[in-house]
Amino acid sequence: MSRLQQGSLLKLKRKSGPDVWVFRWYEETNGVRTYRKRTLGTVARYPHLRDAEKAADALRNTINSEFEVPETVSELVTHYRKHELTEEKKAYATIEANTLYLANHIVPKWGTTYLQDVRTVDVELWLHTLTFAPGTRSKIRNIMSAVFNHAIRHEWMDRNPITKVRVSAKRLREPDVLSPAEIASLIAVLDLRERAMVMLAGSTGLRRSELVALTWADIDLELMQVNVRRSCVRNHFGDTKTEASRKPVPLHPSVVKCLDLWRKESPYPGETDFLFPSTRLKGKKPLSPDTLLKKVIRPALKRARIENKAIGWHSFRHSLATNLRSAGVDLKTAQELLRHANSRITLDVYTRAISATKREANNRVMEMVFEAGEKALSAPSSAPSKGAKGEMKKGADRSSTLVSTLKGGS
Repeated sequence: MSRLQQGSLLKLKRKSGPDVWVFRWYEETNGVRTYRKRTLGTVARYPHLRDAEKAADALRNTINSEFEVPETVSELVTHYRKHELTEEKKAYATIEANTLYLANHIVPKWGTTYLQDVRTVDVELWLHTLTFAPGTRSKIRNIMSAVFNHAIRHEWMDRNPITKVRVSAKRLREPDVLSPAEIASLIAVLDLRERAMVMLAGSTGLRRSELVALTWADIDLELMQVNVRRSCVRNHFGDTKTEASRKPVPLHPSVVKCLDLWRKESPYPGETDFLFPSTRLKGKKPLSPDTLLKKVIRPALKRARIENKAIGWHSFRHSLATNLRSAGVDLKTAQELLRHANSRITLDVYTRAISATKREANNRVMEMVFEAGEKALSAPSSAPSKGAKGEMKKGADRSSTLVSTLKGGS
C-alpha cells in the first residue's frame, strides 16, 4: 500500500523518438519500500509541464488509495472481471461471452502490455489480422473499450486508446429468413412438440433463451398472451436481455390451440413445468435448443424443400421482423412486438425490404415509364412544318422501338 505522497514527475530522454514524461512514486509493504514508475506519454502529447501534471493527477489519487494500481492490460482485465462481469450487473450470457473473448483473444495478445503503451493504430491493425467475421472483430473492439473505460472510471487513465479504433461491423451477408409460405411448409412436416415450438417462435419472435425458459404458468390463456419473465442459457437461468424484453407478447388463436394440444400430450403439463422439457432429465431442465435444431428442425427444413438457407432459432425472430415489414406494420408496433429496447434497432431491420417487395416497387416504376411512353406515341399533335416531318417520324419510331424492347417485344 502506498503512503500519502505526491510522487515526482520527470522528463526523460530516449535513444529514439521524442522525450517522455515519467511519473515516479514508491510503495511500502511490510517495511520494504519499492519504487515504481509509469510513463505518462511523450512531450508531443504533453508539450508543457502543466499538461503532464494534469495527467499525473489521476495517478496521485490512486497511489494514495488502498488498491494496487493495474499496470498491464492483464491486471486491468482481472479487476474489470471481478467488479464488472458480475451477475448483479450483467446477464449470464454476456458474462460468459465477454469472459471467453478476454481469455482467448485480448489477454493473450495484450496482457503483458503496459496500459500507457496500448496504441490505437496497433489495436486497429491487430483486429484486421483476425480471421473472424466483422461482427466478431467489432465485439472484441467494444469489449476492449469497456475495459479501458473501467480504468478511466477508477482514474487510472485519462484516455481510452480504443475510442478511435476503426472496425466495421457490416455483415458479410444478410441473415436468411423464412417467408410465411416457408414457415407453413415447415410446420406441416413437424411433430406436435416441434410444431408448437416453431409456431410460438415464429409468431412471437421470442429469443431461444426466452423460449426454453417458459413454463406453463407463463401462458395466459384468458388474455391470450405469453409473459416473458426469465431467460435460460446452457441451463443457467437469469434475467431477460433488456427490461423491454419482459413485456408480454400476444398469441394468435392458432398458436394457443397448438399449445393446448401439446400440453395434453406433454408428460410434464404442470403449471411449474417447462413448456418444452427434457425427458432425458425427467423434466427438471428444458430441452437443449441447439440439439433440437440440429437433430429435428434442420432435417425438417430439407423435407419441406427449404434449402440453401442457414436457419437457426434467431432466424424465426428475423423472419417475424421482415414479414412485419412486408405486411406494412408501422415501426412503433413492430418495436413493441419484437420488444426492442429502442426503435433504432427495429429501424435497422425495417430498412431491409425483402426482395419481393423491392421487385414489386421497381415494377411499378417501370410500368409508369411504359405508360408514359405509350401516351407520348398516341397523343395528337398539331400539323408539323415541312422540314420537321422526317425528324418527328424518326423520333416516333425510336419511342415505339424503346417501349417494345423494354416490354420484351422483338
